[in-house]
Amino acid sequence: MDLAPLYLNKNQERRLRGGHLWVYSNEVDSARSPLPGFEPGQQIQILTHNGKPLGNGYVNPHTLICARLVSRDPKYPLDSSLLTHRIKVALSLRERLWAKPYYRLLHGEGDAVPGLVVDRFGDVLVAQLNTAGMQRAREAVVAALDKVLKPRAILLRNDSPLRQVEGLGQEIEDALGTAPDRLTIEENGCRFLVSPRRGQKTGWYFDHRENRARMQRLARGQRVLDLFSYTGAWGLQAAAAGAEQVALVEA
Repeated sequence: MDLAPLYLNKNQERRLRGGHLWVYSNEVDSARSPLPGFEPGQQIQILTHNGKPLGNGYVNPHTLICARLVSRDPKYPLDSSLLTHRIKVALSLRERLWAKPYYRLLHGEGDAVPGLVVDRFGDVLVAQLNTAGMQRAREAVVAALDKVLKPRAILLRNDSPLRQVEGLGQEIEDALGTAPDRLTIEENGCRFLVSPRRGQKTGWYFDHRENRARMQRLARGQRVLDLFSYTGAWGLQAAAAGAEQVALVEA
């Protein structure tokens, strides 16, 4: 795949070489790479001022974070093959950490898939495509998730406010199969009902799983106030851990 070049200004590659994945619009050499010439979500090759490749990514000319790096090897664009590899690496780590399939499978930049979040609820996956680049790669994302995990359903919760910044619409759709209205998950010894379609974000805040486990160690014998409790993830886990009293408050 021949990718359009995005040249950086002199000495603006330092953050990328240090591990960062974002390019800001004021770091781009606008003379050689005028941003209005790119389409939102278009794949690009990111180059230093003197033409050395830094890797491949995608661009959005209308946002302050105008480009995101997806591969440091110029041979690999954002496609089903690269996504399959990223998912396999992420899955291996999660399976080493947790025995049951309830976790955040892909966490954007942390798993080298900027703009993509995927939560795993057993055999149902709930994904958010939060950038124009990931939106354009929608079919590749779905194909890679299906290939690696063979889920019963993949639900796209593309209703995050982040999409508005990217110039994207908001929608909730079944990309594979039909996700149920309610799911049961297990976390830190407790079971919960989750609503993947109508709940906040993907329906559950898996990214606070370890924080809640730490909280359980502090809750025994204590009086606990859980504000903005949503589905009760914090308060109910505190009660299960032996809290003397728990009050949960929600709108």
